[in-house]
Amino acid sequence: MQLVLPFSLQNQKEWLFFVFTECFPLIWLSLLTVCAGRTPYPLPGKRAKGDRLPIQTSRPYNIAHRGSNGEIPEETAAAYLRAIEEGTDFIETDILSSKDGVLICFHDVILDETANIASHKMFADRKRTYEVQGFNITGFFTFDFTLKELKKLRTKQRYSLKHLPSKTHYELSITYKDTLRKYPIITFEEFITIARDAPRVVSIYPEIKNSVLINQHVKWPGGKRFEDKVVETLKKYGYGGSYLSKKWLKRPLFIQSFAPSSLVYISNLIDSPKVLLIDDVTVLTEDTNQTYAEITSDVYFNYIKQYVVGIGPWKDTVVPVITITYKLPQIWSKELMHIIYRSVHPYTYRNENEFLHLNFSQDPYKEYEYWINEIGVDGLFNDFTGSLHNYQEWTSPLSETSKSPRQLLSQIASLVLPYAKA
Repeated sequence: MQLVLPFSLQNQKEWLFFVFTECFPLIWLSLLTVCAGRTPYPLPGKRAKGDRLPIQTSRPYNIAHRGSNGEIPEETAAAYLRAIEEGTDFIETDILSSKDGVLICFHDVILDETANIASHKMFADRKRTYEVQGFNITGFFTFDFTLKELKKLRTKQRYSLKHLPSKTHYELSITYKDTLRKYPIITFEEFITIARDAPRVVSIYPEIKNSVLINQHVKWPGGKRFEDKVVETLKKYGYGGSYLSKKWLKRPLFIQSFAPSSLVYISNLIDSPKVLLIDDVTVLTEDTNQTYAEITSDVYFNYIKQYVVGIGPWKDTVVPVITITYKLPQIWSKELMHIIYRSVHPYTYRNENEFLHLNFSQDPYKEYEYWINEIGVDGLFNDFTGSLHNYQEWTSPLSETSKSPRQLLSQIASLVLPYAKA
């Protein structure tokens, strides 16, 4: 069969001209993107002379919620290292305690959902029922195990990774099957070490988790409280300083909690910035027995702002979902939020369709755009660190990473290739 070319390309010179002017640039850009690696945008790192790049403060913070847990099991060293690799500003963790008073990084007070406790038959008799925030919860509680025992366990992925939008598949470096590999529980001090050993300044964002329950079941010498141990650990590694002070910029930190009394208590122990987390407005706080509707009143806001620099609200309390559209209640207007607080960091942003509201067309970048540009938030608790980093480098690149021709060409290639394949 003879190949028939368009009439204008029958001439050999015209054919060569077409190849070099139309095809070669696209091929070259494609090769450049492949060679540049999976992530099309630059990641922060060391300066040429070897000192660490400081934290950026010119755009909303990328807060790696429990690490890059959209890819790797949450609260693990691997998840935090992955988040750092992907360009996060903060690595976030939840602090609980072991039976022997060692602070650990784990989200749930029970081990059942994200650890392989069920496969350890020697612990079968440890299942207990305790009252947790007004409900009787049955399971294997972290504070019924010593650190040595907890280290025998391995964590597992909370969510399936099988239902990600197709446009984010390229961002995943591991498969769902890979998440079944063994990831140990880490201590709070190990978490801090990960941040301190990073090639650039990586901030930490620890949550004082279930403080009422922990103080009921774990006793430290000298009558110390859970909150005391958290602050002692932070000070041991040199953390402190008011928000954006020179000391803070050296080792940036936010301390968060759903328990207002914990934040008030530690305000006398450390001057680091604190963030009040806000749950669904119908939920009761664990310590004051108020609903979050009550503690978001003007009167309470005026009280608690003496102790905190910001709030971390569940995003649906800021902008409730009404059928398939968003409606912004007057109490949560961005003007009011920023008059009262310097920092607003909503949670949690994920890429899967089931976590994306319908009017974002299953596109996580549209959701980022809405919250950053329309609501004007100062940071996002995000489970897919690389996605948010890519979006921000595309829309608001940092000055030190926006001058490289190679990086600009990579960005162009990432935009052109989808159309070339169509």
